[in-house]
Amino acid sequence: MPDASPTKWHLAHTAWFFEAVVLSSHDPGYEPFDQRFFHLFNSYYESLGPRHPRPHRGLLTRPSHDEVMAYRGHVDRAMLRFMETADDETWAHSCTLVELGLNHEEQHQELILTDILHAFSCNPLLPAYSTAYLAADSPASTLAHAAPDAPSLRLVHGKPGIDWVSHPGGIVNVGHAGEGFAFDNETPRHKALLAPYLIADRLVNCGEYAAFIADGGYERASLWLSDGWAAVQAGGWKAPIYWIAPGDPRAPSDEWQVFGLAGVRPLDHASPVTQLSFYEACAYALWAGARLPTEFEWEAALSAPEHGRVTQMTGHAWQWTRSSYDPYPGFKPNPGAVAEYNGKFMVSQLVLRGGSSATPHGHTRATYRNFFPPATRWQFSGVRLAKDAAC
Repeated sequence: MPDASPTKWHLAHTAWFFEAVVLSSHDPGYEPFDQRFFHLFNSYYESLGPRHPRPHRGLLTRPSHDEVMAYRGHVDRAMLRFMETADDETWAHSCTLVELGLNHEEQHQELILTDILHAFSCNPLLPAYSTAYLAADSPASTLAHAAPDAPSLRLVHGKPGIDWVSHPGGIVNVGHAGEGFAFDNETPRHKALLAPYLIADRLVNCGEYAAFIADGGYERASLWLSDGWAAVQAGGWKAPIYWIAPGDPRAPSDEWQVFGLAGVRPLDHASPVTQLSFYEACAYALWAGARLPTEFEWEAALSAPEHGRVTQMTGHAWQWTRSSYDPYPGFKPNPGAVAEYNGKFMVSQLVLRGGSSATPHGHTRATYRNFFPPATRWQFSGVRLAKDAAC
């Protein structure tokens, strides 16, 4: 898939970031491991030179895994020396880049899992990545901590029985407050005006999404945005990307199966549904008589627990919002090459909030803004419903 990268590339690219952004600019004594790697493992930084085309990364049979690990070791040792010997002025200019590089590597730890899952899904054998990702209490959970507090399935007249948490709206503060690390796209902190709204106290689960499918959700154009319906027709979408229908020869059974990092397992109706595109999330919300929250409604709900308990906000699924990925008022990208990290992608993408079961612990926060194009399905992305308070 053009959007996915091999594990080996992720391992090399995260080392490349420290080499290209920190060592090459701030350590005059640094000797590159292999000058060709500057080109090979550049992701999208135009200011740092040409790069290997993203759709062709999977064709890189060389360098070998051993060479990539040697490259990582070379960069790690150089970074340790640099951090031990840099003078105060040099460190003052580079410490924020080091912190950015650490958070960048955490992002790629998640991408390694999402990308290898997609690669394995293309194998007719549907191999398991590791049974370590199988939860003892949830046979369809992709990761061991995927759904520790998932409620039991509850449908009312075929539709989800949601408990709603009320928020009064008003003027709220959103964005990063300046304490601790944040990406530049989370800034500056500013005020937003919200109308009163209701937000679901939990994520939509697999059983509820199965009811949507059974009710002809993928067959009714009236539920879909125009681009979404075109994607359904062009891609032959019938269910989430890794769901296997009853009777499918890949996993013959009378029940739905789900392919995850632990292999093919029976659908767990209580687990949050994941691997949904924005289009699927919107169609489901309309079917359920609701909508998706805006990113500011999501952040306000998490930041104001006095208005009610909202669960599964992080650690389960990235949650699509109805917000375009745009700059905040007064946004300024970080200086230097890392100005290309977030700002130049602020078009034709939607914001996701929260954090998934594949996200490293401690990586997310209330103001974190993930973003993907609306047709993206291979991420651990799911649905939280919202609606206007008057509805």
